[in-house]
Amino acid sequence: MCGIAGIIANNPSRETVERMVDRLSHRGPDDSGTWESPGVCLGHTRLSILDLSSAGHQPMTKGHLTVVYNGEIYNFRELRGDLPGPFASETDTEVLLHLYERDGADMVHKLRGMFAFSIWDARERRLFAARDRLGIKPFFYRELSEGGLAFASEIKALLEIGRPDMDTTALRDFFSYKYVPHPKTIYRGMHRLPPAHTLSWAAGRLETRRYWEPSAETRITDMGQATERLGELLEQIVPEHTLSDVPVGLFLSGGIDSTTLAAHLDHPRTFTLAVESARFNEAPAAQLVAAYYGTEHVEEPAAAVDLAEAIAAIPRLYDEPLGDSAAWSAWLVSRMAARHVKVALTGEGGDELFLGYRYYDKFPTYRSTALRRALVGLTSPFSRAGRSLGRRAATGLERYAAFLPAFTIRQKQALLSPDLMVPDYDDLWHVRRFWREGLDPLKRLQWADLHAHLPGGLLTKVDRASMAHSLEARPPLLDHRLVEFALSLDTGLLRDPEAGQGKLVVRDLMESRVPTGLFDRPKKGFGLPIREWVGREPELLQGAFDRLTKAGVLRGGSLPRLDNDQVWSLLVLDRWMKDAGFAA
Repeated sequence: MCGIAGIIANNPSRETVERMVDRLSHRGPDDSGTWESPGVCLGHTRLSILDLSSAGHQPMTKGHLTVVYNGEIYNFRELRGDLPGPFASETDTEVLLHLYERDGADMVHKLRGMFAFSIWDARERRLFAARDRLGIKPFFYRELSEGGLAFASEIKALLEIGRPDMDTTALRDFFSYKYVPHPKTIYRGMHRLPPAHTLSWAAGRLETRRYWEPSAETRITDMGQATERLGELLEQIVPEHTLSDVPVGLFLSGGIDSTTLAAHLDHPRTFTLAVESARFNEAPAAQLVAAYYGTEHVEEPAAAVDLAEAIAAIPRLYDEPLGDSAAWSAWLVSRMAARHVKVALTGEGGDELFLGYRYYDKFPTYRSTALRRALVGLTSPFSRAGRSLGRRAATGLERYAAFLPAFTIRQKQALLSPDLMVPDYDDLWHVRRFWREGLDPLKRLQWADLHAHLPGGLLTKVDRASMAHSLEARPPLLDHRLVEFALSLDTGLLRDPEAGQGKLVVRDLMESRVPTGLFDRPKKGFGLPIREWVGREPELLQGAFDRLTKAGVLRGGSLPRLDNDQVWSLLVLDRWMKDAGFAA
């Protein structure tokens, strides 16, 4: 895992690129470098995972091609065997150069892994960049006034060129999704390359193109066939994701996803976070799984967390507001794991692939009626009854949006300043792009969550939280072969709404390989009891509410009753606006 940066301009400043690289040093503290040629300067900071020698130094050049790269290509040795060479290292970086030299932009179709990279072709004076299929690795860019381009792994590096104005539509989107959706960022003129996209720049012309679009066609309807194929895929994919010349561990929650990964590893090191709230605490289940598989288990308590410290740290990690309260628990478990390993596997993606979320049961069963639609307006938008009625009264995409764990449209109308709630703005523009009305209702949710919620929220959370501690996080369940497999399954193989049970095919594969009753537990995840903690320090939330009102973000008035992530959203937004210079 690494950090990449670069500027293409008439006279790019090497000093600026060096500062950009310095801002990314947490992503790669083992080595760094810059490279320049007329009209271009590239920078890289390295976390050494493969070939720890200086042969893996970046930027790496082969003839007229120079690359800066962040990620892991798990089939690089297989690809290398089909390339002519010669090779000077044992890195996947060098394979990227040879592959691009032979195949050009088509190279991306051959890659299995997580990646964000840029290759400068001095002969064609063209920059080619790509981001992996699911958006595991980040890539940000901004076009420059003279027709040039700058790019980096994180926004903070691009801010070395200057701070743009805030995009107020992106701020409004944050309240809808808890994150700023691609291709936007919180800053005007600064963009994130969407997952499964390439970018090409030449002579001042920028073009982005999607290179992977999985099929949602149902092709497997038999549980026996599905279970057999899932077993084959996991036996191949999980070991592939341990590719490393340094120690590898596993984030273990005791849930289905991380337990499935543990079952396909040979006595791994495992890490979990214990919290004081029984509603969030996964430690007992993780201990049970660790003992069952004989892992080398490490557990750390989060009971004494300093909430003020968390609120101060999170905006600096993400460079824009992120309203997922699990961001801090991800930061804590990453800090713990980084004391022991350089690479950690995670279970991200399992809920989206195999329909693990409980709301999947409610979405298709609710029936909108005239009475429910009439009653919605009589309830408080922040009451449980108001939110529940809003979900039951809505239909289609609007119902899906009502289940998103952020602020509903009614809540935003009551909470946000009129300056933000301008009329005729489509609050659902992001998820609308991924809404497939013709699909089975459950597959519709699977598709939308995979394309919107997963890259925008969960993968962003894990990347920044882990890289803050120079830890490489890898999600084997998001190998694109597993994604394509899951999308091919009949939803009856994934979830039983009547029993309230998801991940049926995973359960069928794993039931005999886990401690009895383990999978009967309710899902918890690495969450934190933010609202309970704020209850002990109410001045934190009230202060944030007052400052956001003064800054023109909120309407003001009395502080409504907010849920866990809504509390967190206001806290981190308040701190981000102050740190970014948009509020006093």
